[in-house]
Amino acid sequence: MCGIAGLYTKSATLREHLGTHLSDMLEQLSDRGPDSAGVAFYRDPAPPGWCKVSLHSPAAAPDWEAVRVELEVEFGEASPPRVRATHAVFVIAAEADEAQTLLAERHPELTLMSAGRTIEIYKEAGLPTRFVQRFGLGEISGTHALGHTRMATESRVTTEHSHPFSTGLDLCLVHNGSLSNHNRLRRVLEREGIQFRTDCDSEVAAGYLMWRLREGASLERRSRDASRISTASTRSRSGPPMALRCCATRSRASPR
Repeated sequence: MCGIAGLYTKSATLREHLGTHLSDMLEQLSDRGPDSAGVAFYRDPAPPGWCKVSLHSPAAAPDWEAVRVELEVEFGEASPPRVRATHAVFVIAAEADEAQTLLAERHPELTLMSAGRTIEIYKEAGLPTRFVQRFGLGEISGTHALGHTRMATESRVTTEHSHPFSTGLDLCLVHNGSLSNHNRLRRVLEREGIQFRTDCDSEVAAGYLMWRLREGASLERRSRDASRISTASTRSRSGPPMALRCCATRSRASPR
C-alpha cells in the first residue's frame, strides 16, 4: 500500500503554491507510505540546447561546487547547484545524454535522479512529513508535480528504492502495488542493455518504459503496453509528459 498524489496547475497563483499543496497531500498520505517519499516537479525550463539534471549524494557533505566546476570545464557553462538536503540540481550547456554519460563515468558515487529540460526529482527514505520539511517542498513553484509515499513490500527501504523512478528525459513513474513477474522481466531488460540500481519491482516497470522509448514507441503506445505490467501513464496538458499513477494489479506480461 502506497500513496500517490499529482497536481496540474492552471493559474499563476496556483503555480506559486504548487509545493505547498503537494506537501499537504503527501503529509495526508503518510499512513499509506511511512517508509519513504519522493516528488517530481516540472518547472523552470532549461534554455534550448541545455539540460537539467537532478543528483543525489549519500555523502554527509558533498562538494557540489567541485561538480559544477567540472561540468563547466567540460561543457563550457553550468549553473550553480540548487541544493535541497541530499540533492542538487544543475542546468548544463549540453545535451542530456552527454551530461549523463560524463556523470556516470566520473561520479559513480552520485545517483542521477532525473534528466531533461524541466523535471526535478527529489526523494528520500524516512517519514513523508520529515521529507517535506527537510527538502523545503513548500517553497517550490512549478506547473505540475507528482508525489509518492511508500510502504515497502518487495524490497529494502532506501533513498534509491524510493519513487519516482526516471523513465527517460522529462519522464518519471510512481507505482502502487507489486509486479509478480519482475525478476523475469528484469533479466529480459538487462539483456537489452537496461541498467538497474535496485531490486525494487517498480524500477523494473520504469526500465520497461525506458526500453520501449529507446525502441521508438510513442508515449501513448508505451502507456498501452505498460498497462500489461500494471502501469498507467498520461501526458500533461502543458509541457512534458509525466507518469501519473500505477494500478495495483498483477501481470504476466514481458517485452516483445
